Amino acid sequence: MAEQRSTEHQIPVIGATVHVWDSGPVDGPVVVLTHGATMDHRMFDAQVPALTAAGYRVITWDLRGHGASRPLGAEPFTVPLLVEDLLTVLDHLGVTGPVVAGGQSLGGYVAQELVFRHPERVAALVIIGSTCLTLPISRAEDWALRSSPWWFRPWPWRLLTQVVARSTARDPAVQAYAGGAIGVIGKRDFLRIWEGVATCLHAEPGYRITQPILLLHGAEDRTGTIARSVPAWAARDPHCRYAVIPTASHNANQDNPTETNRLLLEFLDEHVPD
Repeated sequence: MAEQRSTEHQIPVIGATVHVWDSGPVDGPVVVLTHGATMDHRMFDAQVPALTAAGYRVITWDLRGHGASRPLGAEPFTVPLLVEDLLTVLDHLGVTGPVVAGGQSLGGYVAQELVFRHPERVAALVIIGSTCLTLPISRAEDWALRSSPWWFRPWPWRLLTQVVARSTARDPAVQAYAGGAIGVIGKRDFLRIWEGVATCLHAEPGYRITQPILLLHGAEDRTGTIARSVPAWAARDPHCRYAVIPTASHNANQDNPTETNRLLLEFLDEHVPD
């Protein structure tokens, strides 16, 4: 069995400090897992031991403004800024070769933006519960996404946290985790974070991701257009495996970690052997 070490780091980034956890064998292929908006690194607690036991070095982190990486900082919260944060993390940890960039929801956007801007840094992608960053969407969908931060402004914070938690997962324990994770953020930072999510898409006609991709979402994920749009993404990119996780909602890797881990390890064994 591979070494099960785990080291926590506090790494300065532009205008903030992020907390990072580096687990597994130091010489294993690197898998970076980035959590969704309002979550934190703990959402991958069921994936880290499975990956490190298989010989992979796993890096998880709390995005700026999330979990232990507080405060949010004065910089506008954008996906390109998060990519810069991630590159700083990798450089700090001495990771210079291509990594498996994995992410859930917002974390999936970070992984996509990383491969778009720095394809040489990415060996493969693992995307859970996220739409395609670079496919065009309709004007109505674009308006709905960009205006969504304004919809949340009048909501009472307690009600908003409850709605987010319930819509995130079907497992009551995961809902409780999600409610606790968003609860530490506060409404002001939530709105700043969500504005970054709502404005991150950029259509790139003719663009293709040439690295292998594992696309996953929960069978009960009703978030945005994920269930409807991901099949078109899977058809666009040439080396894509698409699977739906049963008995799972938006945080599919938490609702059904057994099936998620099976698919993840099969994909990595094929494309990024240890």
